[in-house]
Amino acid sequence: MQRLFEIARHRALGLLQASLPISEVYLCMNVNRTTVFRLRQRLHETHTVSDRPRSGRPKSIAQRQRRYLVRNHMNNRFLSAAASSRQTRGRNNQRISAIIVRRRLSTSGLRARRPYICPILTQHHRHQRTLWAQEHAAWDRIQ
Repeated sequence: MQRLFEIARHRALGLLQASLPISEVYLCMNVNRTTVFRLRQRLHETHTVSDRPRSGRPKSIAQRQRRYLVRNHMNNRFLSAAASSRQTRGRNNQRISAIIVRRRLSTSGLRARRPYICPILTQHHRHQRTLWAQEHAAWDRIQ
């Protein structure tokens, strides 16, 4: 079944309860026909439309903690992921790694970067640029 968010599921059920046919509901919701059909079938069988438990490893931090991490890093932009991982505890009071913090921040659009305006020049680069400028100082007069 195509994944629908909780709000979209309730909207589809509302349309079905308003006695609209499935053909109009799936066109209105822009999903497959079987998605709406299985949604209605699940409501009749389990009396709920929430997601069933899925197999696999559970997430190490909750959604609330993810929002806290993002908000914390937005307020303190010099806070490192390692420092943030030391401060934050995951589910069942377990430590979370800095890699998990970096992943959660990158999914939120935050990433580590250094704001370079131009390449960093060494002493040798500066000397070479000065020599070049002195050699070509008279170009405007010659041309």
